[in-house]
Amino acid sequence: MNRTIDWDGGAVVIIDQTLLPGEEKLLRLREVGELAEAIRSLRVRGAPALGVAGALGIAMAVRRAQEKGTDIKMAAGEASRELVATRPTAVNLRWGIDQACGAVGAGADAVVERAVALLEADVSTNRVIAERGAAWVEALRSACGRRLRILTHCNTGALACVEIGTALGVIQLAHARGAVEEVLATETRPLLQGSRLTAWELQRLGIAFRLVADSAAPSLIARGYVDAVMVGADRIATNGDVANKIGTYSLALAARRAQIPFAVVAPESTRDPQAASGQQILIEERPEDEVLGFAGVRVAPIGAHAFNPAFDVTPIDLITAIISEDRIIESGT
Repeated sequence: MNRTIDWDGGAVVIIDQTLLPGEEKLLRLREVGELAEAIRSLRVRGAPALGVAGALGIAMAVRRAQEKGTDIKMAAGEASRELVATRPTAVNLRWGIDQACGAVGAGADAVVERAVALLEADVSTNRVIAERGAAWVEALRSACGRRLRILTHCNTGALACVEIGTALGVIQLAHARGAVEEVLATETRPLLQGSRLTAWELQRLGIAFRLVADSAAPSLIARGYVDAVMVGADRIATNGDVANKIGTYSLALAARRAQIPFAVVAPESTRDPQAASGQQILIEERPEDEVLGFAGVRVAPIGAHAFNPAFDVTPIDLITAIISEDRIIESGT
């Protein structure tokens, strides 16, 4: 598989995730508006990948300004405002934009160098996360005395990052070390990131898996089919509350009731120092058509309306561990 997102010297190259699993197609984006549309439409998605996209978007903006002989600082500012408005919940997007904008004073080349450095850093960061998380999973396996059945939600694999996933990256390495028996992956309504993307990645990795309906997952946890839940994060408040794909909260409640571990895997860049708790995290509301139909086919009656929050917040007291490249913070049991 190609990198989820990359830089080819003057443009941003992405895998169009809206076409998966049927078609693996690369898009070459040369304008900030094209990248903004790709982010809004989820052609590129996943918190770490969005951080890189934000930085590369600024790099692209200053390169276009350089070619036109216009002010790169103004171009970076305009690109920043356009890009940050595309996905309000994923803090990595703003983080990546700010990182690249911080180099504008040193010139266009410095901005591009900063953005490309973040691209490469995502790969090395997630390698460290995978090692730290896999060791945590191996300890669980030792405590259980057998290989684990792990449930995951949405998509946290390479498609959500650059080259190596977060929660799915941990699962991949733990599986390679013999600690994982099977992965249960939620479909992840309404856009089926689990069915379309996580299943595609697990199949390519050769990891045994089964898909489950989102509403079935808590019941499977209660019935003892799951040994641990591992998810990613789009924003982590300073108190440890976590915003993640809608449906995460119900999994955390079920895991607590069943007394099994619930782990969040995310880079430190996902932490938001401006959000004291989950109550300060803005939840993105996506178009109601995503719920009323799928793939252009309406399934609800004409005149029906939908409520479509893209994320929910899981409080820290329901989270067993938060695993990052720097540390593991353990709280509940």
